[in-house]
Amino acid sequence: MADHGSSQRQDTAEPDAGLRRRRFLGFLVAAPTLAVAVDWAQPAPAGAAVVTLPQPEDLFDLGDMQNLAAAPTSGLISVRLDADGTAFFAVPRAEVGQGMTTAVAMMVSEELDLPLDKIEVGLADARPELLMNQLTGGSNSVRSMYLPVRTAAAIARQRLVDTAAAQWNVPAADVSTAAGVVSGPGGLSATYGSLATAAAADQTVAVTASLKSPAQFGVLGTPRGRIDARDIVTGRKQFAMDVTVPGALPTMVARPPTINGTVVAINNLSAVLAMPGVTDAVAISHGVAIRAQTFGQCIDAIQVVDVTWGPGTVDGESDATVLEKLRAAQLPMIVPPLLSQTVDAEFVFAFASNAPLEPDCAIADVRGDRAEIWASLKVPIVAQSEIAAQLGLPVEAVTVHVTQGGGSFGRHLFHDVAAEAAQASQKMGKAVKLSWSRTDSFRQGRVHPMCTSRVRMNYLLGNVLSYEQRHTGVQTDFGHGLGEMITATAASLPVAGNLTFAETIFELTQSSPYDFGVTTQLLNEIPVEFNTGSMRNIYSPNVVCAQELTVDRVAARMGQDPVTFRRGFLRDQKVLAVLDKAADLGQWGRPMPAGTAQGIAVHTEYRAAIAVLVEIDCTPATVDRPIQDGVGGPRVTKALIVVDPGLCINPTGLEAQMIGGMQDGIALALTSSLHVQNGIPLEGSWDNYFYTREWNTPPDLQVVIMPNTSDTPSGAGELGVAPAFAAVACAYARATGTMPTYFPINHNAPLGFTPLPLEPSTPQSPTDGLAHTF
Repeated sequence: MADHGSSQRQDTAEPDAGLRRRRFLGFLVAAPTLAVAVDWAQPAPAGAAVVTLPQPEDLFDLGDMQNLAAAPTSGLISVRLDADGTAFFAVPRAEVGQGMTTAVAMMVSEELDLPLDKIEVGLADARPELLMNQLTGGSNSVRSMYLPVRTAAAIARQRLVDTAAAQWNVPAADVSTAAGVVSGPGGLSATYGSLATAAAADQTVAVTASLKSPAQFGVLGTPRGRIDARDIVTGRKQFAMDVTVPGALPTMVARPPTINGTVVAINNLSAVLAMPGVTDAVAISHGVAIRAQTFGQCIDAIQVVDVTWGPGTVDGESDATVLEKLRAAQLPMIVPPLLSQTVDAEFVFAFASNAPLEPDCAIADVRGDRAEIWASLKVPIVAQSEIAAQLGLPVEAVTVHVTQGGGSFGRHLFHDVAAEAAQASQKMGKAVKLSWSRTDSFRQGRVHPMCTSRVRMNYLLGNVLSYEQRHTGVQTDFGHGLGEMITATAASLPVAGNLTFAETIFELTQSSPYDFGVTTQLLNEIPVEFNTGSMRNIYSPNVVCAQELTVDRVAARMGQDPVTFRRGFLRDQKVLAVLDKAADLGQWGRPMPAGTAQGIAVHTEYRAAIAVLVEIDCTPATVDRPIQDGVGGPRVTKALIVVDPGLCINPTGLEAQMIGGMQDGIALALTSSLHVQNGIPLEGSWDNYFYTREWNTPPDLQVVIMPNTSDTPSGAGELGVAPAFAAVACAYARATGTMPTYFPINHNAPLGFTPLPLEPSTPQSPTDGLAHTF
């Protein structure tokens, strides 16, 4: 029977005990009931200042940079215990479905000895005082908050113990805690709630507390469902689009037929304002915002508004013109193919959409001297600052509330929709609830840049002498907070010279796990003004796919099996371990029918290691069938993911992350991309954009979590995307006998859909609820 989505976990000996013996400093914060904060600064890794090594990511990665930038304000992270015996933590990160709030609740539960159902985790408003400590991205949330959150909870527990001991006049060593109750000698007991007020501090004082050892964990490392699962499945969960604010009426935007086009004139404003339900229509930066009683009435108005449009930023660009510019900008290889055998390869990766399932939406209420914003935001401090500047208000006059998001894929690193809502609200003088349509998201939203990746491998007498990779892409917009982090931590970064933001992030995320001699991986980006963003896993999916395909080709040239070849060159024992486990459990090398094959890929990033083994069906029945309505083409029939996350916080949550990464990888390898023509994508809906569907989801999908190899968690949220993409590509190459070089593989096939018109920018409202969805 297929083991769909199952996970396995093996116990192991405890990892290094260094953290177990440390005590951590924090503060009792002046408050009516018990509140604590933590003073935590993770030191830079040893050797982080060395800038001459060829792969900085090995010494100091993007997550290390984020931790370093966040450390100075970690003392402002606090856990609050209320008089009803519940604990509250306002997490300074965004929850967009990745399960981060559940992981944080587990940390609090573990160290506070309080049941999980008595812990509430909310999302903090924009807090400028947190500086670089309120950015969600780079698979860093759990990794960076693991010690600060546990420390704050441990301090709270210790304070309860000390308070009870003082009241009972017994030694604190004779007092214990369990399940929200403090117990002492002779049957003495008190609930946390009854002690919360007495334990509170009337002034902020420094305290210390010891953290539990992994051997004492009863919550961390155990499978737990999401703390909000019941609310999600019963419809009570409030996502950004569910938020209501009195007076905030539905608002949508009529958009230009080119990316970032501008409004020259609204030619029939009176007619639009006379339409049923319409209250306002104003020009904003890239469109006409229309406010009405219902979203349907907004859409009706979009159908008739007549606008004279100014030019966009990429008018006339297409896949072909962008690819020509990319190839003209490719950096040269350094090592010539002299006295050795050489494999050269070039791979092209099309634009991809990072539109989440929930439409982009935000509420804004802007009045003369203040503004209030509600939106799903991964960098709310940047949103607050830039919206304040846009409105001409001081930062303290703009309140930004972070709401739950229905997905992100990096989209909510940018606050485009919140800025539009604020602009519309200011011009109208009224509160608005602004939503993008699906078509807006695909055509005017953020995209993963089109890019090429060239690889050269020189080998001789059974050894690889050099590995060179030159990655060239349309510029990635990092104007969402990561740029500021680089500036703030520049003195500690192991990159030479005044590198650009993009090159620095590339260097801090990309490295080859192989002993391939002289290794260089370089990035070059060209300034073509698409709306780009750091989509899930940033550069890694394309870089790793190109790497692993070329590794397979060199292995074949040297007469070696792909797994045997990798085993001989991997320099990271964690990666070797996950490879061995995947090859063993996945029965690597088993006989396969013609037109089908296995593929395998490995990856290390965020201090974690992962191997993915897939099986693919590329028989004529699938390959020769054109994609129609999102169905057709090769199908991944089996997938095995083996992951070493350092220390696993929640096996259930990690399994879900890995399965999501697998779905992303399948989509990027086989089906999902944007076709740019005359300066705008042809795709205008989920019907057009062929993300992994049920028909090409592997019926046999297994996740295996390796035993803990660290005292702290690695990053894992994006970890599965790159090796899944690469494994599918490698399997396709072996099944068809042809190495794919343009991704996704179906990109140059017939579209399989009729593009929606460019104007009106949003299709007419559906009338039957079935056949005309968008």
